[in-house]
Amino acid sequence: MTAKYTEFDKKVAIVTGGSAGIGEAVAEEFLKNGAGVCYTGISERGLKTLEKWQNAGYKARFLMGDMADTDFCEKVVYETVNTFGRLDFLVNNAADFISKGLEATKSDWKRILEVNIIGYAMMVNFAHEPMKETGGGAIVNISSVVAYVANPNRTTYCTTKAGIVEMTRCQAMDLIKYNIRVNSVTPGWIWTPIAYIEANGDRERWDPVWGKFHMMGRCGDPWEVAKPVIFLCSEDASFITGTDLAIDGGYLAMGPERMGEDSYSDAGPIIENK
Repeated sequence: MTAKYTEFDKKVAIVTGGSAGIGEAVAEEFLKNGAGVCYTGISERGLKTLEKWQNAGYKARFLMGDMADTDFCEKVVYETVNTFGRLDFLVNNAADFISKGLEATKSDWKRILEVNIIGYAMMVNFAHEPMKETGGGAIVNISSVVAYVANPNRTTYCTTKAGIVEMTRCQAMDLIKYNIRVNSVTPGWIWTPIAYIEANGDRERWDPVWGKFHMMGRCGDPWEVAKPVIFLCSEDASFITGTDLAIDGGYLAMGPERMGEDSYSDAGPIIENK
């Protein structure tokens, strides 16, 4: 494959939650375009991904840990700079998927806020320092369509994703003086390992159901999120900051009419978007 973004050569990215789903696709796009990548995950699956990428000749490093751990967040940035010598990009993708409504306990709220909000914030706090030393960089935070629409019994998850959008705007304002751009992306339903589990692996059956909520008539693929994320980190997006980009197959634009007659409650289980 010929690299599209040649300016990524010798640059370095961190991708949290980069061992599966959207994060894996984002990390691979960086690697294909010549960047070094440090990515995180909470299981040894990341080691298999690392072996695949190293065998392909890519410059990758995997760190296993919990993004709710502030010390781990700091370690990720330190080890990235120690390994590759610099840091240019951060993609905050790792997420907790606690989806509860009125039954959510204080511990449920603490857990999801520690990963989806505080973890993102700590990564930005630690990562912007080495970015300043390189003259700037780009950060992309992964949100979700549920930042903009209410879902039944998912207050915890929806709230954190909405918070990510506003946090992105504020971070963009605080960091532009260092030539660091900050944007977010809002995926619709994406065919990831979590979606696979929810659908029992039967995408052919569930795509028509997902299609009622997306103008495209299906759920998305991880690479369809990854490529716009890479664009937002590239020089082609040099005048874009503080923006949320919907990568949702028309989900948010469609409104209550949707693409079919069934109501939301009749459409089957709600598939996680990551």
